[in-house]
Amino acid sequence: MNDYITIALPKGKLFRRSRDLLAQVGWDAEGVSEDSRKLVLTNEEKKIRFIITKTVDLPTYVEYGAADIGFIGKDVLLEENKDVYELLDLGYGKCHLMMAVPEAKVRPDMADYAHLRVATKYPRCAKRFFDSQGIQMDIVKLNGSIELGPLIGLAECIVDIVETGTTIRENKLCEVARIFTSTARLIANPVSFKLKFDRLHGLVQDLQQALEAEK
Repeated sequence: MNDYITIALPKGKLFRRSRDLLAQVGWDAEGVSEDSRKLVLTNEEKKIRFIITKTVDLPTYVEYGAADIGFIGKDVLLEENKDVYELLDLGYGKCHLMMAVPEAKVRPDMADYAHLRVATKYPRCAKRFFDSQGIQMDIVKLNGSIELGPLIGLAECIVDIVETGTTIRENKLCEVARIFTSTARLIANPVSFKLKFDRLHGLVQDLQQALEAEK
């Protein structure tokens, strides 16, 4: 399969936009759907294969060469810290990682939050942020409903990804720090990018042109 390009697409909010963008530049295959029962979908004519993965697993597929390239949010890249090339900032899927606390517990300075318990899906990113602020926190890893942590006393604050902030406001939480902004990125396995440079570099150029045309 060395003459094929294997593309990993993440389930969730980035899937449709990434698939459709690839289709715009002629990189598609029949039946590429988030709900597909097939694990691998192939376009034999164009020598393209698609795999659809859980978001958190996608950088691992690319790092180990099971996929040559993949589409993933910058937040996942920073949290997973895999050995991959970041080829292109695609610009869509914009959101940001932030720290929030209950409205009644907002404090004047970041140092005033030291030694609190924080619930998050992003323990590595959270630790790096708090280390940069010179404060220690007790980090609790959760996989869903992060906003529930402060409501039931599991944690005093949260670190989570938000797009509009509606959910945290509905749960009477207040954003007190913006940690970083995240958008979708095209990533590649370092070895694949060297061995299949012509096709992958051409794809990057085509995607850039398609994104510019949309603007």
